[in-house]
Amino acid sequence: MAKLQLDDAVSIPETAFELSEHLGFSRAQPALWAWYEMAGSVLSHYVVDQNTRLQRLFNWFYNDLGFQAREDYFSVEAADLCFCVLKRQGNSTTLATLLVLLAKQLDLPLDAVLLPGQTVLRSLLNDKIRYFDPLTGKELTRHQLHSLVRGELGNAAKLKPSHIKPATLKRLISRMLHELKAGCIVSQKFEQAMECCNLLLQWHPDDVHLNRERAFIAQQLGCIKVAMSDLQHFIDNSPHDPVIELVKMQLKELSQHSQIYH
Repeated sequence: MAKLQLDDAVSIPETAFELSEHLGFSRAQPALWAWYEMAGSVLSHYVVDQNTRLQRLFNWFYNDLGFQAREDYFSVEAADLCFCVLKRQGNSTTLATLLVLLAKQLDLPLDAVLLPGQTVLRSLLNDKIRYFDPLTGKELTRHQLHSLVRGELGNAAKLKPSHIKPATLKRLISRMLHELKAGCIVSQKFEQAMECCNLLLQWHPDDVHLNRERAFIAQQLGCIKVAMSDLQHFIDNSPHDPVIELVKMQLKELSQHSQIYH
């Protein structure tokens, strides 16, 4: 796996396509050509009225092109933007990303919003903010947004202003990487999951929870010393975390194993 260096100069979809190829999931070039074709075709749906333009975009995207949620929603394929462009299936993040890009082609103010557990769309037309489900294109009420947050964080969770803040490109790519990592773990592609963690730590070196996740992945790969180092880093830098005693127990258990090389 060739080394890929993430920096703050990200662009979508190019960076997302490069990540997919780097991780060995898809080839970037076919996806890029498919994107160019789609970006050109969407221009035929430009009309003067912005609200009509947005509805025509949704109708074209879901009905004419047939984009939809992938059945195995938590898979690598659902989280892979290359796969989403080529097969017209994805999760909320990949579908939202494509719609944001296509809206830009139509000069429509559409943003991705990273709710806990799900990505939604936010439009600002005629000074009115509206939210949409990227899996269906249907409008979401604030009550429904709150329900999504409570479903992920618990019934006591509130809908905070930070939850519905438009995402930066860096945050959007980070969410894609997190979802690719989760898909890798589900399908036991631990080498790729490890690389997802490594890439995320380039951008978020202070996120000790990434170290804890990488420790679990390293253990699956038999890299016990790496796992121990990450767990120790978590303990040293997050001494008051609610799971700290569990992590200490994990570290103690790992210390009883010898390093296994593959």
